Amino acid sequence: MRLILKLVFFIFSVINTYAQQTSVTRSKDLESAYDIQDSVMIKTRDGALISAMVVRKKGNLTPKPVIYQHTIYAREKSRDLKSLKTAADKDYIGVMSYSRGKRFSPDEITPYENETNDTYDVIDWISKQEWCNGSVGMYGGSYNGFTQWAACKKMHPALKTIVPYVASRPGMGLPMENNVFINPNYEWAFYVGNNKYLDTVAGNDRQRFRNMQFKWWETGAAYKKMDSIDGSPNQFFQKWIKHPSFDEYWQKMAPYGKEFSQINIPVLAIDGYYNDSQNSGLYYLRELEKYNPKADSYLIIGPYGHFGAQVGGDAVLNGYKVDEVALINTYKITYQWFDYILKGKPKPAILKDRINYEVMGANEWRSAPSIAKMSNSLLTLYLTNDPLEKGKFYSLNAAKPNKKSYLPQEVDFADRQTINNDYYPDPIIDNEVDTSNGYVFISEPFSQPIVVNGAFLGEIKASINKKDMDIGVTLFEVTPDGTYFELSYFIGRASYAKDITKRNLLQPNKIESIPFSNTRLVSKQLHKGSRLLITLNVNKNAFSELNYGTGKEVSSETIKDAKVPLKIKWYNDSFVQIPIWK
Repeated sequence: MRLILKLVFFIFSVINTYAQQTSVTRSKDLESAYDIQDSVMIKTRDGALISAMVVRKKGNLTPKPVIYQHTIYAREKSRDLKSLKTAADKDYIGVMSYSRGKRFSPDEITPYENETNDTYDVIDWISKQEWCNGSVGMYGGSYNGFTQWAACKKMHPALKTIVPYVASRPGMGLPMENNVFINPNYEWAFYVGNNKYLDTVAGNDRQRFRNMQFKWWETGAAYKKMDSIDGSPNQFFQKWIKHPSFDEYWQKMAPYGKEFSQINIPVLAIDGYYNDSQNSGLYYLRELEKYNPKADSYLIIGPYGHFGAQVGGDAVLNGYKVDEVALINTYKITYQWFDYILKGKPKPAILKDRINYEVMGANEWRSAPSIAKMSNSLLTLYLTNDPLEKGKFYSLNAAKPNKKSYLPQEVDFADRQTINNDYYPDPIIDNEVDTSNGYVFISEPFSQPIVVNGAFLGEIKASINKKDMDIGVTLFEVTPDGTYFELSYFIGRASYAKDITKRNLLQPNKIESIPFSNTRLVSKQLHKGSRLLITLNVNKNAFSELNYGTGKEVSSETIKDAKVPLKIKWYNDSFVQIPIWK
């Protein structure tokens, strides 16, 4: 019996060894199917060196279109090679280059600042290679989305199309939103800037940075002292906060103003209603439409977050069960688009028109020729001072009040109680809304179904005893069963409301008009009996810069500037306008 068991064990060992050897052989055979150049160095016009990888299928000598990615995220080689091999498998050449200073580049790391010139030079290098047929397409998400638009600031003739997902726009959404610096990019600076690859230890140490921001909040130190509290200098943070205006520093990083008029290549953008940088991604499309109305641009947007949009969505997003039809395959659509533009194959079926969006609650896709034409009506509602439900809510009314009046509010910045800390939509659906700070306005129930379709906007009329303030406006649907569904939000600095490139301080005790429009686009089916709700308050919390209202540089203000409370009069002719489809 022992002899039989030994024999069986021997045979099993031989079979297992053979299987392992066969697997290794197959892996090597598969690897040998590609011509991989993983240490390419490309010299830029100003003498910097860009590290790049190129992947081609062996034995195919015909010049082909190139699928190109440019990223600051220098990860493990195998992960990046996987996407490049996919390009080769689909009969393209795959190229990935890394931001100046990353991977094998000996230069200084400078997020955002050199991508316009460096992407142009890499595309120029690609176009001159014998394996390139003269056509280059770019794709990728977040920072990689930004680098595609950066490449469009000065159009290289070989660049034929871009597919940016949830594209970042430095100075517009990050590291500041409507001129208010927000905290998430603080730790990102260490993550991408500490070494040639990624500092995952710093990037994953959420507790370190939470402790830092709460200590800053509790002590009332100046915002610019954040890295002193952390104990590690943050050179990028210090550079960014010197530019609170959307000035030339930010403008030169990507197309700005009339530069959009020269972008004449097809664009497919993919974004999400709950992408925290949506106002960055849609900024590009809005500016492109403004300066080049005939631009061949498309948008796919649905109930996705920042990461979900890059893969096609999540079944459950911040507690909300996403409509089944909303779940797509971003990667598959991307290559369908490349085949359409670069090889003359059919257009992706999802692209029925320029704007393609999923209607939450209706479980269906719709399309429109432009963002503006997603709606066929604009619902204007006034933030009145008419109390409802014992003063818990105030009337959000279609009729403008006959008599001008106001709601008073006093904000003590020395008090560390937070205000507007629930603006971020997590969870998307909740059983209550915070009525303890600011004011809450609610509409009458709708007598028929409507679709909120687009980005809401409005104008706040207010007077304050100081020179500035940061405001928060959040839009909810109140469903017939009493739950609160967050649709969109706005945070912004009053002194930049009319011009994000130049600060215009408010005059104390004078009624000022504070327009706002840079909110999140959304599409949601509202049923009969639903109501709309607006929360209005001052942005005062540990998650972003704190504006004490003195008129000084906000990042230098401290709790010593909190001696006089902020006194506000919110006037009842303030209004919001909500795009709807009847």
